[in-house]
Amino acid sequence: MPHYAYDRLTAADNAFLELEAGKAHMHIAATAILEIGTLGNAAGGVDIERIREYVASRLHLIPRYRQRLVYVPLENHPVWVDDDHFNIAYHVRHASLPRPGTVDQLKRLAARIQSQRLDRAKPLWEFWVIEGLDDGSRFAIIQKAHHCMIDGISGVDLLTVLMSPLASTLFDHGPAFVPRPAPSGAALVAEELWRRVRDPLSVVGQLPARLTDPRSALRDLRENVEGLAEALTSTILPASATPWNQPIGPHRRFDWLALDLEDIKDVKNALGGTVNDVVLATVAGAVRRFLQRRGLSADGLRIRANVPVSVRTHEERGSLGNRIALWMTDLPVDERDPVTRLDRIRATTTRLKDSKQALGAQVLASVSDMTTWRLMALAVRMSTRSRPFNIVVTNVPGPQIELYLLDARLCEIYPMVNLLENQGLGVALFSYAGKLFWGVLADWDLVPDLDAFVAAIGDSFRELQAAARAESRAGQSVEAGAAP
Repeated sequence: MPHYAYDRLTAADNAFLELEAGKAHMHIAATAILEIGTLGNAAGGVDIERIREYVASRLHLIPRYRQRLVYVPLENHPVWVDDDHFNIAYHVRHASLPRPGTVDQLKRLAARIQSQRLDRAKPLWEFWVIEGLDDGSRFAIIQKAHHCMIDGISGVDLLTVLMSPLASTLFDHGPAFVPRPAPSGAALVAEELWRRVRDPLSVVGQLPARLTDPRSALRDLRENVEGLAEALTSTILPASATPWNQPIGPHRRFDWLALDLEDIKDVKNALGGTVNDVVLATVAGAVRRFLQRRGLSADGLRIRANVPVSVRTHEERGSLGNRIALWMTDLPVDERDPVTRLDRIRATTTRLKDSKQALGAQVLASVSDMTTWRLMALAVRMSTRSRPFNIVVTNVPGPQIELYLLDARLCEIYPMVNLLENQGLGVALFSYAGKLFWGVLADWDLVPDLDAFVAAIGDSFRELQAAARAESRAGQSVEAGAAP
């Protein structure tokens, strides 16, 4: 057995490396706001060394965070190896807001950090500790990682590794990090050649078992082909052009808002659908308002959202990497009535749940893993250039109990989704402790009025909320009238 160790990137993970071209940075991030607890120091700042020690003590639970990329010679496929020069001070960084330390200043700093590309020669993450918020009574953490490492659900798993439901000032420093030797270029080439022989043989080895139930095998084959066709054809018709679906620059704007999760559940209970349906209907209403504010008509437009859905099984929780599929979801921005808008969203998501789009994405990833990683990267790149969607809307469910970084209580957390080449606007949501936190990232030049879009989200939801309350009152009146 070889004495070295490495992990091969899947085709889905590697696609995010390949998509990172020019000004489209493929990292995702989140801005968290915490009470300072005992992490404050005598100078009125944050005890950065203690935070560094604590983060380092947890990294044995997420070993990818101490690994870097190397490439297989000739094939140029990336693999993960332990970083023998790992330095926690490089990754856990320290910054301060100028007085008075406002939320708007924090938003601008978060956008600036999101605008900077990660160094591929090092482990692909940064953890910024920002002191000086609200004159020092709170501080912020901006956590940033490349999308080739994590998706939204695995990002939640990382949150639970670094934070605890119990406040504590004590922690175990954990085992010492001893990097495993990295393979030589020749060893990587040899391993890759053997993998190309081994993987097809493993499929052949499964044939006798599959042939014992040929009907099941044919059904699976038919579903896989149908799923692949459905995933590919969902991007054939381009979405309508919008002011933000233009070539993006390297600079970002970031804004946010928070809504009560219970208010959103009240809307879905009164009007039907799921929390995610209410979210998509809210975004549809916001896009309609935003276009009208720009002097554009929303009638007749095909506005489509790219909605990532997790295909991560329960057994895969806690593992890194990407296990997502993409729903291409039409947003009825031409609809004036908020209730009808939600009804149309619900009909669309019901159809997508019954469709095979998610299966098709998994098939494409599996074929790419067995043949060439370039297949999936090429398919994704071609689809993004044809404007298959206008906006990303990703909604990740988080823990509904309060969490602590040592004894610093996590108060708010606003996610940031990456922007693709011609996609200048993205919406990410994260639910935590009874709140739904909306993080909206945009290209600096394409969406200079990002605050207006965020305001439109709030207005759109309040419109739905008013309709839900009217529906509830009507229902109560009917029940009262029917009482003896």
